[in-house]
Amino acid sequence: MAEKQISLPAKLINGGTAGIIGVTCVFPIDLIKTRLQNQRTGQQIYKSMLDCLIKTLRSEGYFGMYRGAAVNLTLVTPEKAIKLAANDYFRHLLAKDGMTLSLAKEMMAGCGAGTCQVIITTPMEMLKIQLQDAGRLASQQFVSRVHCSTPGCKLVAVSPVLTRAYNVGPAVLPRRISATQIAVELLHAQGIKGLYKGLGATLLRDVPFSIIYFPLFDHLNKAKQDSLEERAPFFHSFLAGCMAGSVAAVSVNPCDVIKTRLQAMGKGRNEENYNGIRDCARKIWMNEGPLAFLKGAGCRALVIAPLFGIAQCIYFIGVGEFLIELCQYRGLSP
Repeated sequence: MAEKQISLPAKLINGGTAGIIGVTCVFPIDLIKTRLQNQRTGQQIYKSMLDCLIKTLRSEGYFGMYRGAAVNLTLVTPEKAIKLAANDYFRHLLAKDGMTLSLAKEMMAGCGAGTCQVIITTPMEMLKIQLQDAGRLASQQFVSRVHCSTPGCKLVAVSPVLTRAYNVGPAVLPRRISATQIAVELLHAQGIKGLYKGLGATLLRDVPFSIIYFPLFDHLNKAKQDSLEERAPFFHSFLAGCMAGSVAAVSVNPCDVIKTRLQAMGKGRNEENYNGIRDCARKIWMNEGPLAFLKGAGCRALVIAPLFGIAQCIYFIGVGEFLIELCQYRGLSP
């Protein structure tokens, strides 16, 4: 089937819609990833991804798995639209007379896309992480108040946590907060730079991710294309997005751990403050070892794979055709 040319506004809408659908599907895994990355060695509340899932469901319920989803769903539309459309724009800019781009130019286009998206990604991640990590901090407070009477019982020693770095004074129970409250308080206290805390770490993660992801997806996707005018089969494009997303996500996971630690404002007992990317990387390496940089890598791969598989399909063919092809693939009537 010949590939249809889709206008830029349509691609922006498709990219935003793809982001919303993808985030809705995988957000609980993203929440688990954030909590696993933020817990320190010796203070593990969660032993594994499954343990974190079970404990979160028990303590916070089903909707607790979507804590922070509202800000993500609001900002993922422009974020994914900018990322996908910027990559298209830079590829077109670097192409000469319809010639196939070299790997170096594909990587340059991905670099441009990753750089553009952080305008939205940084404040989105900043707000999302505070809400996602609130449950972990509340669990630490609960453990610190539990009396352990059973012989041989061991509890993680933690003290009451400040409800948030920007709240006034300690509290016994964490105050329920929203993304809007966090944003208002950050803007009031620190100005616009408060929302862009961790900008350097976000660039360090998203630029290499895009440099790896877009060229890899393009080459995997072309494996089933008979010509440049033909579009790859629907399911092949989906798998190409999943595979490229997984590889890129795991490759930059150390940068994601650093970004998450720098942006987390709530701290438990014995949880260090970090003075920039280099200081954060050094302290993680010295105190927790090199494997700490792989915390949440499995979760991140599980989040990114379907997110970008869905995103790439919807971005290029639109929501309607995506659903039709999905039904046809499953043998259902559209």
